[in-house]
Amino acid sequence: MVSFLLKIIVCPLGVILAAYALPNVEYGAYYQPILVGVTLAVVGVIMEFVLLHRGTLWVSTLLDFAVTAIVVYYASNSMDGAVVTFMGAIWTSLLLTIVEYFLHLWLIRSGRTKKTPV
Repeated sequence: MVSFLLKIIVCPLGVILAAYALPNVEYGAYYQPILVGVTLAVVGVIMEFVLLHRGTLWVSTLLDFAVTAIVVYYASNSMDGAVVTFMGAIWTSLLLTIVEYFLHLWLIRSGRTKKTPV
């Protein structure tokens, strides 16, 4: 739950920052990067639940990078007025993955990735 709360704030802010800082990332409306960020937060939490545990930090982070680039590229370009080049999606993904790496590291070290037996 803590991971989702952090992601629901950080992902939209990261996409908004990329939209302002990168020339290859452009949104036509203010809600579009927020919507892409919320989508990334949901997908990221699901991926963490499935993949993240002790010993999979780098695999999880690299897969997060790839999925984030794909989601940013396709979700953004499916919206009217939004234009994100593939390199723009890669740079946005890199920005978010750096933050994700530290979040994954904290989640593993704090023991929050342990699955409870059913």
